[in-house]
Amino acid sequence: MPSGDRRDAVKAIVSAGQRELVAELERLDGGGRFGRSGRTRRLENGDVFERAVVSAAFSDEFFVAGLSVVLHPRNPYVPAFQAHFRYRETADAWWFGGSIDLLPCYGFASDATHFHRVLKSYCDTLDPAFHAQAKRACDDRFRLPHRDEARGIGGILFDHLCLPGPDGWRRSAAFTAAGIAAIAPAYFPLVRRRKDLPHGERERQWQLYRRGRYVEFTLVHDAATAVQADAEAILTALPPLARWEAEFTPEPGSAEADLASFLVPRDWAAETPVTAG
Repeated sequence: MPSGDRRDAVKAIVSAGQRELVAELERLDGGGRFGRSGRTRRLENGDVFERAVVSAAFSDEFFVAGLSVVLHPRNPYVPAFQAHFRYRETADAWWFGGSIDLLPCYGFASDATHFHRVLKSYCDTLDPAFHAQAKRACDDRFRLPHRDEARGIGGILFDHLCLPGPDGWRRSAAFTAAGIAAIAPAYFPLVRRRKDLPHGERERQWQLYRRGRYVEFTLVHDAATAVQADAEAILTALPPLARWEAEFTPEPGSAEADLASFLVPRDWAAETPVTAG
């Protein structure tokens, strides 16, 4: 496929993914609406999402295209979510990359199992061995080294995907487009399960504290990405509110304290499904 046709196809994948996710998220939220202009579409103070950002980016110098989705829900029992998909092409090479991961404040095994099973089904369409590799890469990447702590419960991450053969580009592009399409079935059912659960100030303060971990990772440990990306887009995708507290320790035996063991990487997709709690 000629380079110009490849680039047009990638732009179509990214633009369609942004358009469809914005529409689906507005339906899921119920009251919030995304801004109607610009490559960065943002919803603020919705009924379900305190902030939701779906960004499309294109650069023609060395052709780069990407779609980013960052969701900060209002209810502390709804996990935050992040996904990034990208394509890069130079004069003599091209590749696709992507990541999807989940950032809960409270651990629900049914949510983790569902999320990882959907991602495994998606990965299996490429190669039955691919999910284990992509999950391990995600677990290794999204950590806070100075705390020896995972940012969330992981998901998948792949980079430099360049399948061989005359049909390699089309298959790589189709797999990436399918990853964007997997966001809705992987994440939206969790939102519907948790968005109306009652909560109070304790849960809210814990949510803000966990958001602080997200900010730490983005601004400290993701610095290499931050240097290459649009600073305004990075800051826009941060949670609207977060907090830090030195040496904060949750009450032993509490649901907040239980999150630490929940964040330890495990093979969620292989676990026996449990009833949604």
